[in-house]
Amino acid sequence: MANQPELPPFPSADPATASCHLLALPEGVGADEVEALAVSRFLAAGWDAAAAAGRAHSGGRRPRGVAAPRVLRLSRHSRLVGPYAFGPADAARFGLPTSAVTAFVVEAPHERGDPPYPGGDRDGLGRAFSDGMPVRDEERVAHWLVAAARRLGGSVRIAGSGVVLTPPAEAVIDLTVYSDVWLEPTAALAVMKRVMPRARLAMDPVPWAGPPPGTGTREVPGAAGLSDALRKNLHAEADAYDVAALSAPDELTGYGVEAEMGIDGLLVLEAAGEDVVPLVLSALPWAANGAIAYRVRWQAPDFQELELERPSLAHRVARGRALPLVSALTREVHHAVGGEVVDAAEFLVDPADL
Repeated sequence: MANQPELPPFPSADPATASCHLLALPEGVGADEVEALAVSRFLAAGWDAAAAAGRAHSGGRRPRGVAAPRVLRLSRHSRLVGPYAFGPADAARFGLPTSAVTAFVVEAPHERGDPPYPGGDRDGLGRAFSDGMPVRDEERVAHWLVAAARRLGGSVRIAGSGVVLTPPAEAVIDLTVYSDVWLEPTAALAVMKRVMPRARLAMDPVPWAGPPPGTGTREVPGAAGLSDALRKNLHAEADAYDVAALSAPDELTGYGVEAEMGIDGLLVLEAAGEDVVPLVLSALPWAANGAIAYRVRWQAPDFQELELERPSLAHRVARGRALPLVSALTREVHHAVGGEVVDAAEFLVDPADL
């Protein structure tokens, strides 16, 4: 087998590099993994046929045996250039972790809107774009960069502010199984009890307390002019409609199963039909017209901490105990209904990794 060409050196001295977002990745992450995440979220994603970057990111004249930087198109306006070899000096210059060994330069329009609203900022984007949040294409790219960095163990450097985001992989643990198989509530309960024996259906009906006080005591305008025959026909039609509605089987469109986790919160399985599936599943024949989504969620004791970039130690400990339960329940659901598993970022998850 022929030797693989070396990656081109990172163009740290190029002034244009500092004006672009950067995606830095650790050892063992290949360009094909980045491509797989790109096609999961961007309809036009793919490698450009031309190998050269076009801008100064080509790094000038290349020594023999050094590959040209590639171009991974995200959308009509945005693309990734790389991967480049990324060394400790590059990391120090851009404030990125020294664990990064490759990097992509992200060429995207800078489109900013209003400053971030106060409140949760789980991904740190409000901190990184404190003067104005990204909108349109840059917003989509920025959210994808953070999600890709979380999935691949990398970091993102935001142009302008220079803020470096290194989202921990365990910060978002919810998973979803998409399938064309519908589990009845009792069957789903049995599946969840394999993981949480004290699980229960969250479908207790709310008792009807009757009509609001005063209903029927006030005459409706126009009702006095109805003839006895017409009034009798209206009552008969209403009674017939009620009988038909009560005798027809209930049409269940969704349900939930839950299990208490004590001080660690609640483990929830929600099932419902969805007309639109994630892009990564849209080409599958069985998902062309929608699918059944089985969402496995962890409800934290304090739901507000879910949106914090740096939640409390108690939250992180509870999340750590919830993570294997989310994985185990997702594995059991997939075993029961098949289909595909995606994470909260709508990236595919191999069931063998659960």
